Amino acid sequence: MASLQSSCTVLATNPNHRVYPFSTKPSHLLINARQSHRFKVSCNGGSDQKPSSVDRRKMLLGLGGLYGAANLISDQKAQANPIKPPEFKSCGSAHDFATGDPLDVNCCPPISDDIKEYKLPPVHKKRVRPAAHKLSDEYAAKYAEALRRMRELDMKDPSDPRGFTQQANIHCAYCNGAHDQAGFPGVDISVHYSWIFFPFHRWYLYFYERILGSLIDDPTFALPFWNWDNPKGMQLPKIFDDPNSALYDANRNQDHRPPAVVSLTLGSDATDPVQIISNNLSAMYNEMIGGVTSATDFMGQPYREGDPVPPVPQGGTSERGSHIGVHAWVGDPRNKYREDLGNFYSAGKDPAFYSHHANVDRMWTIWRNIKTDYSKDIMDGDYLNSSFLFYDEKKQLVSVKSGDCLDYKRMGYEYEKIDTPWMNYRPPKKAAKAKIEDISKGAKKGEKVFPLTLKETVRVLVSIPRQGKDNQVLVLEDIETDSTKLVKFDVYVNDEDDQPENVDKAEYAGTFAQLPHRVHSKKSKGNLRLSLKELYENIDIGDDDTVVVTIVPRYSGEDVTIGGVKIIPAT
Repeated sequence: MASLQSSCTVLATNPNHRVYPFSTKPSHLLINARQSHRFKVSCNGGSDQKPSSVDRRKMLLGLGGLYGAANLISDQKAQANPIKPPEFKSCGSAHDFATGDPLDVNCCPPISDDIKEYKLPPVHKKRVRPAAHKLSDEYAAKYAEALRRMRELDMKDPSDPRGFTQQANIHCAYCNGAHDQAGFPGVDISVHYSWIFFPFHRWYLYFYERILGSLIDDPTFALPFWNWDNPKGMQLPKIFDDPNSALYDANRNQDHRPPAVVSLTLGSDATDPVQIISNNLSAMYNEMIGGVTSATDFMGQPYREGDPVPPVPQGGTSERGSHIGVHAWVGDPRNKYREDLGNFYSAGKDPAFYSHHANVDRMWTIWRNIKTDYSKDIMDGDYLNSSFLFYDEKKQLVSVKSGDCLDYKRMGYEYEKIDTPWMNYRPPKKAAKAKIEDISKGAKKGEKVFPLTLKETVRVLVSIPRQGKDNQVLVLEDIETDSTKLVKFDVYVNDEDDQPENVDKAEYAGTFAQLPHRVHSKKSKGNLRLSLKELYENIDIGDDDTVVVTIVPRYSGEDVTIGGVKIIPAT
């Protein structure tokens, strides 16, 4: 475990920030020169620095950041706070915080002092990532052979960063407390539940794919994606279910082998495949369209250097939804921590992980092309300049930035075109408006309920503010969970059922889902925001000034506390 003692000195705190134009190139559109909301270091970016001033160039490099003079605002006193790569030399061990047991894996990567800034190579021909359930026998055999050779590297040289175990450990190291943030001892770096979730995993798959292609000398090789958002792909692809293949992993839920239909909604009691599929499509519509009214709704909330590990509610709708659903559905309940796919530290050990995340990445590409009335661009320099370290196919340690992966076609790949039936799966509007006096029977006022432990379904009366009724959000405040547990609950508004079971209905507002993970703090706490804009239209809220919010625990409700519920105008 990396050191738990913090040596950081707070010089000043100031939540105000400014954004300065920086570059029109995709590499970085803007740099965020902001006063840190936690730490401030005075520095001068001009060439006339006094001997006693802090040289911010040297400071950033000394903290493990890979930023040169080009990332500074000339003649401006600036403070940028993007997440920087961890220092591999300071990597520690990961362990379980519930029991203190060490995890059976050393997450730490090979150490190298030779770090180069990665430049995307020219694209001569795009790699087309195919749907895994449609693979030809020839392509499946090629994929299996590439992974066999990757596993073979584990035996030849366990320190080879291209080996399968080393590739799997990347996810563990960035997710489970092995790495501290550079310059912030005792503060974990985490690539989940924030706006760096999608960029990190896109880069991760990019290098994994290129390594596989290099091992079989095929630069056109493209990673198959698990098409779990389409009914034809809603089962574990058969290429992963052959015990004689390098693509197989025994640590999976044996009840969920093909032809079992995957449940993206996690915890529903539905057993009828038709109902499961209907729930899946409804959940996909909600997390991609219906429940999204801003870029950060989908991508996740800001995460900057010095911030603690983001709590689950800071994740975007897709990450908290289908992404977690598939992880948990495949994970093996016979194992203490639901390894492999059911826990962040071990997820990369299952080859299905990479095809699962290829579809997660595909969701990002699809969302970017959905017509909306909000901007999908995050122009904050702390997002664009967040950076990570990976080994490439030549075993070279390279640094990459979030802003350089926004255009996936510049990275040389695209996805096979597949129908997205969930786009047309908006819940039908209620035929008749629910009468609040009828559905409120048995519901309690918030002040008499909260804070509460979610041991059972709770129904709460919540006031609707008059201001901004055309675009409001439901906020579940101070949600605290045990980060070592699988947690899930669903939220409904004005549902006439006391115990809603399915999500294919107009009253479904959204979900909270947490996969077990190991970080310095066993407890995770944050606020969950769910958009009500489209839901209000679906249920015809009319002139009502009160709604009934129903919160249904699906997994580990006894490990969840909620501080309160309110409705506020969207900001």
